[in-house]
Amino acid sequence: MLLKLIILFTVIPLTELYLLMWLAQVTDSAALVFLLVVLTGVVGASLARWQGAGTLRRLNRELNQGRMPHDALLDGLLIFVAGAFLLTPGILTDAFGFALLIPPLRTVVKRLLIHRFKSRFEVMSGGGPPGGRRDPPFDRDEIIEARLIDPKND
Repeated sequence: MLLKLIILFTVIPLTELYLLMWLAQVTDSAALVFLLVVLTGVVGASLARWQGAGTLRRLNRELNQGRMPHDALLDGLLIFVAGAFLLTPGILTDAFGFALLIPPLRTVVKRLLIHRFKSRFEVMSGGGPPGGRRDPPFDRDEIIEARLIDPKND
C-alpha cells in the first residue's frame, strides 16, 4: 500500500512534470504548453459536466422505474474520476481522463471493476446459508448481508 501511495504522489507528478517540460522543449514554447494544459482542463471539465448530466438523467429515470441504477452509478463515478484527471495538469492524466469519457472505453473499465469487486465480496440474503439465498434478486423485505472477502485468509 505504501508503494502505491509513493507512486501516486511522487512518481506520477514527476512524470507529468517531465513530459510537460519535454513538450515545451520540443515545441520551443512554454506558452503553448500552458495553453494546452488550460485548454484540456476547460474542454475536459465541460465534457465531464455534459456526460455527468446525461448520466444523472439516466439515474433518475431508472430510479423512477423502480430499478437499481448500478450501471449509471458506476458511469457517474468514472465520469467524476475523469473530471478529476482532466483538471489535474499533465499529459498522462489528461489521456486517462479523456479515455474515461469515451463510453466504449468506460464500459471496459466498468467490466474490469465489476469483476474485481465481485471476486472480493460475498452477498447473501436472509441471514445467509443454510436458510438464505446467495444470489440476487432479493425480496424487498429481506435483509441483505455483504462481507469483504480477505484474499489473505482464503
